[in-house]
Amino acid sequence: MQSTVTPTHCPYCALQCGMNLTPVPDGTVEVSERADFPVNRGALCGKGRTAAAVLAREARLNSPLVRDEGGTLVPASWDEALDRIAAGLGRTRAEHGPDAVGVFGGGGLTNEKAYTLGKFARVVLGTSQIDYNGRFCMSSAAAAGIKAFGLDRGLPFPLEDIPKSGCVILVGSNLAETMPPSLRFFTELKDNGGTLIVIDPRRTKTAEQADLHLAPRPGTDLALALGLLHLVIAEGRVDEEYVRERTAGWEDARAAAMAHWPEYVERITGVSVPQLRQTVRMFCEPESAMVLTARGPEQQSKGTDTVGAWINLCLATGRAGRPLSGYGCLTGQGNGQGGREHGQKADQLPGYRKLDDPAARAHVAGVWGVDPDSLPGPGRSAYELLDALGTDIRSLLLMASNPVVSAPRAAHIEERIRSLDFLAVCDVVLSETAALADVVLPVTQWAEETGTTTNLEGRVLLRRRAITPPEGIRSDLEVLHELAARLGVEKGFPTDPEEVFEELRRASAGGAADYSGITYRRLVEEDGVFWPCPAAVEAVDAGGAPAQETSAAHPGTPRLFLDRFATPDGRARFVPVSHRAIAEEPDDEYPVLLTTGRVVAQYQSGAQTRRVAELNAAAPGPFVELHPRLAARLGAAEGDPVAVVSRRGRAVAPARITNTIRPDTVFMPFHWPGEGRANTLTNPALDPTSRMPEFKACAVRLEAVES
Repeated sequence: MQSTVTPTHCPYCALQCGMNLTPVPDGTVEVSERADFPVNRGALCGKGRTAAAVLAREARLNSPLVRDEGGTLVPASWDEALDRIAAGLGRTRAEHGPDAVGVFGGGGLTNEKAYTLGKFARVVLGTSQIDYNGRFCMSSAAAAGIKAFGLDRGLPFPLEDIPKSGCVILVGSNLAETMPPSLRFFTELKDNGGTLIVIDPRRTKTAEQADLHLAPRPGTDLALALGLLHLVIAEGRVDEEYVRERTAGWEDARAAAMAHWPEYVERITGVSVPQLRQTVRMFCEPESAMVLTARGPEQQSKGTDTVGAWINLCLATGRAGRPLSGYGCLTGQGNGQGGREHGQKADQLPGYRKLDDPAARAHVAGVWGVDPDSLPGPGRSAYELLDALGTDIRSLLLMASNPVVSAPRAAHIEERIRSLDFLAVCDVVLSETAALADVVLPVTQWAEETGTTTNLEGRVLLRRRAITPPEGIRSDLEVLHELAARLGVEKGFPTDPEEVFEELRRASAGGAADYSGITYRRLVEEDGVFWPCPAAVEAVDAGGAPAQETSAAHPGTPRLFLDRFATPDGRARFVPVSHRAIAEEPDDEYPVLLTTGRVVAQYQSGAQTRRVAELNAAAPGPFVELHPRLAARLGAAEGDPVAVVSRRGRAVAPARITNTIRPDTVFMPFHWPGEGRANTLTNPALDPTSRMPEFKACAVRLEAVES
């Protein structure tokens, strides 16, 4: 057992907080503060502090499992488990074609794993059917950012810029619970004389910190942004010189915004005209300002347009591509940013290249040593892939995701998963999805492996191995290496993460997300490097790879767009958008709106955090948050079981009565399976551009339940 302290990063959210790990006699690690990392400066939330608990033997998978003739998962050897997976995937491919095999990844996979998974799907399996759960996270913001700026990176500036700005509008984010260490940046903003505006239908712990809280009806963020832009125009607050010199498409966007007069927007959103005017004044009067969005406006069937409207507000007021100003997305999952850059998304190749771009295909195929024509085209998005299970897609390899709990219309997705001919899952715990598999493989965790992640700022980081994994546990890279060999591809799938990263550098070179100037050595010495970071000098080693180091290394790019945007002419694009209703408005049968989200002590589907006693004590189970007036109509008291019913199913959880939520809205956290599974209810209506499901708003009714 090592005795040294290993500096590394938290396995949970996209802050990727720095922490120190020290091995302890039980084979796990002790987590301690790491004050030198600028994102959290030593601060850790409860999830980070208790992250080592999931390393314990009793919390995790310790052996491969295979389903026996009686239908029970039983321990098996690695050879038997891998042979079964190769046979299952190979049989489906032989009988039904490569696109009958699906691959589903996760936003928690390291860059090396995400890269290798995408390569495995396209080179070994030959399937186009690969996507990942990050599609459910920030895909609408990504699509809007590419339309407007030509590039998607969660934040185009470091978090350290936030306290120095004059005003921040935070749309649909409860970061006091979802990423608590980041709240200090907003506290410092106020201490420095800046203002914070929070937009959320609930008065959350984050909203309590705001100088102004707007509580719009769920699903109306698009109208709200358009109403604010209308007022900016009407009050003469447009930065005409900036619009003329640095943007294109203003006239059409202006015309669309002018159709959303304040009184009309007030009727749609429930936000009063005086509040709209106050917001515009607070946002426009300082020299600098930012808009930051999260899942609230993004997880809608019009999420791309909604984010686009907030970007238009920034552009019209000259608040993008300038110091201490801009639009940014608060990415959620640990490697949600890197996970969508390197090939596990249905339409992408490494380096954030488009799969349907012939030049991109040729470049990546050259790195992989395959014919560009052999690479399949774009496949289905995440929900569409899951919906096709058991019909067009007959077998599935799934890594680091738990769609039985996390997918919209979850009961239907569970049914589709059960209908598969074959399911293989790689995970660290026996999740609800893994429990349905034919084969389950136990894989290494964050503290037991080395690899890179990319945080919400676009800062590439190195997670470092602190302890040796228990006997019987293998890495995802080893799994893909072994499966590739069994399926006839002997080379090209190394198990050493640094070797994989060196190949990723070559594959990403020249792409939008260019990592070619980043090395493991630099990540250690500089504590992270912001992409894009191209190789500074055309220096290569004997094998054609970018040289490990050059005398003039590119410094990385902490702040994007200061000189030009990533469009062909360097100008940002206004995209004209107009308000439209959510896919499922309330009616007489389903008169209430449901919105979903997270609580501070649990994470995502809860597969890992629900195994930590301290976290379960703080957040033991699901609940239904509702306003006292709604509770009175239902006859429900605090703690009474309440049924929430949508067109897709029924969930039951205890009532939590509070006046911090709108009377026409109920809220449920989505971390739990079973009777209280919130995603049983949610609507899979998809954004036409991002293919994001509408998690944040659907019509429901409430029913009293006999206790």
